[in-house]
Amino acid sequence: MQRRSSAVGGDPGLDRVAALLGIETEFHDALGVAHRTSDEALAALIASFGLPAEPHEAAAAIAAAHCTKLGLAPAIVIAAEDPEPRVALRPPRGTGLVEWRCTLEDGDERQGAAEPTPCGEGSARLTLPAGLPLGYHRLALVAGNVTAEAALIVAPAQSHLPAQLGEGSRRWGLTTQLYSLRSGRNWGMGDFGDLRHLCSAAGKAGASLVGLNPLHALFAAEPRHYSPYSPSSRRHLDPLYIDVTAVPEFAHGGCVDEAALAAARASRFVDHWAVAALKRPALEAIFRRFRVRELDAAGAPIGARGQEFCDFRRERGRVLTAFATFEALHEHYYRDGRAFSWRTWPEKMRDPNSRAVADFAKAHADRVLFFAFLQWEADRQLAAAAAAGQKKGLSLGLYRDLAVGVDPNGADAWAEPELLACGTAIGAPPDALSRAGQNWGLSPVNPLRLRQRAFAPFIEALRANMRHAGVLRIDHVMLLQRLYWVPQGLPATAGAYVKYPFRELLRLVALESRRQRCAVIGEDLGTVPAGFRAAMEAAQVLSYRVVAFERDGDGRFLQPSAYPALSAASAATHDTATIKGFWLGRDIEWRRRLGLYPDETAAAAEASGRRRDREQLLEALAGEGLMARERFGEFLLPDGTPVYGRALGKAVLAFLSRSRSRLMLVQIEDVAGESEQANLPGSSGGHPNWRRRMAQRLDEIVDGGALQRVARLIAAGREISGRNG
Repeated sequence: MQRRSSAVGGDPGLDRVAALLGIETEFHDALGVAHRTSDEALAALIASFGLPAEPHEAAAAIAAAHCTKLGLAPAIVIAAEDPEPRVALRPPRGTGLVEWRCTLEDGDERQGAAEPTPCGEGSARLTLPAGLPLGYHRLALVAGNVTAEAALIVAPAQSHLPAQLGEGSRRWGLTTQLYSLRSGRNWGMGDFGDLRHLCSAAGKAGASLVGLNPLHALFAAEPRHYSPYSPSSRRHLDPLYIDVTAVPEFAHGGCVDEAALAAARASRFVDHWAVAALKRPALEAIFRRFRVRELDAAGAPIGARGQEFCDFRRERGRVLTAFATFEALHEHYYRDGRAFSWRTWPEKMRDPNSRAVADFAKAHADRVLFFAFLQWEADRQLAAAAAAGQKKGLSLGLYRDLAVGVDPNGADAWAEPELLACGTAIGAPPDALSRAGQNWGLSPVNPLRLRQRAFAPFIEALRANMRHAGVLRIDHVMLLQRLYWVPQGLPATAGAYVKYPFRELLRLVALESRRQRCAVIGEDLGTVPAGFRAAMEAAQVLSYRVVAFERDGDGRFLQPSAYPALSAASAATHDTATIKGFWLGRDIEWRRRLGLYPDETAAAAEASGRRRDREQLLEALAGEGLMARERFGEFLLPDGTPVYGRALGKAVLAFLSRSRSRLMLVQIEDVAGESEQANLPGSSGGHPNWRRRMAQRLDEIVDGGALQRVARLIAAGREISGRNG
């Protein structure tokens, strides 16, 4: 156990405030090592909530944030199935009946009066009638001459689960890092045109979905900020994915530098700067043509596409306007390569509600309109890709990915800075992927502020990413219960877990999942709290299972029959080695090369462990009759040297296809036999994270037979799994 930096037991005042905030002062990491948070880290974490330094004042501020007048919480989530839904309150002494009025989402009203049930120490519970409709309502109470209001959210216990993922189903999907797709028609990175092609091909091959990396908006003014998991906004799309040639107003003549285009297409890695340099002038020209043909001088529609654009702007409302304004401001202040963060802008421009920002938006109205146009076109093309896949049999459609947080320098942080905990970052304690822990540089949401906002930012992020999707993957889904916060200036090992309102957030996921008819996968890898997976299963959220991590107590690979039914099973993820890379130890080679191991002992231990893993994987394949033991020598030489062959990759996919998991996910890298992974956790340079491109063109993979061969193999395994129950 790591000791606190001060006296044994730590500072009682800090401990008390930490308990009120849900900061866990002790935890075990994924490697089983116990940690106790230092007083220095604890004080920094408490300060990041925006609370007074004095413990008594901080405690009072926390209490005030948790409830308003009458002790009513700012947002109340009640269970739709509860026969006696109760609301906690603190009525004035001697109060008899409490009058209540519930204004439903559709404008209808329910009202009544009841005597609250005392619960001790001045608190009470008011019982509301059962059967209130699902949705977002307003509750008003009158107790004596005191009135109070709160958001009242009625939510179900379980997320949407379509028939394709129902009991006994055995579906599969193809996943890709969209930017990595190489084709003869894209402009140096995969785009929505490639996605349309991939969705159609996957549907024809028998896949039920196509899974994607986060498509979140990054930074248009600085395309070299390219991690999809470090977005500027989770509520908008990255316009670099627009297929420029598919925009109706595109006119090729003279607007593209053919030499630069050829260089971008031939590049080994995605050169985001070069892609942006090609696409931005073309999109600017497209918008000018659109502006003249479809909108009048005031921005009102004069054509069919103009009307669709205006409808989109009206639907997305203030959120789109704020984002487009940020993009225009960011472009304005970042022209000379400085002022990347909005926190360095003139003070009056840091407030999205200031008169100065409104004046800027008015003076640059066409520029704000341009960035809104890009969002509309990206959304239109994403919808078209989803529709193309469903037309060819992609029954679940797109699987989108929601990142765990946002970049503190981006649009979402600028629009709602009070929502974030300043001076801290989301990360992870030491685990098998990064023994030094991780700092992801993303600002955590302040749970006190989130409740005060009636969870609206979380709900908006869910809705935005369920759009045009049949499945949503929530990255690091443990965020619903807790997140690991790392104080600024301290190492990743010095952080602590901070609790979130798990019951409420899980209910909100279920409510939006039902409304959008979108199933949910929770990426539950790493350090998972006790009981968490059981709660997610009860809520019909699919668990995320990766072959390399599915072991028994002796470290042996679990057989396919041991996988939970309500799960999505995969051979790898973007953060782990591909099948070929795992076998050859490419991830270990990279970590050695980049000095990511704390010492040579740790490096040697992982290399030794990988040798055992190879032997155990062969045994697991043999146990399923997928690999004859006399063939082991083809893939593992007597001295332990690994040799990769496609037969091994096929056997691993066949093994996974026999799992009880209702959904199997196959990376396109494993279809193509790639050895390199998209991201190497813990590396900040040296490894081309989020820039890798497929070695083969998309048409070679999906039309050249590779996808069809894998599809037949998987279909056979899924059928065997279904027969075995």
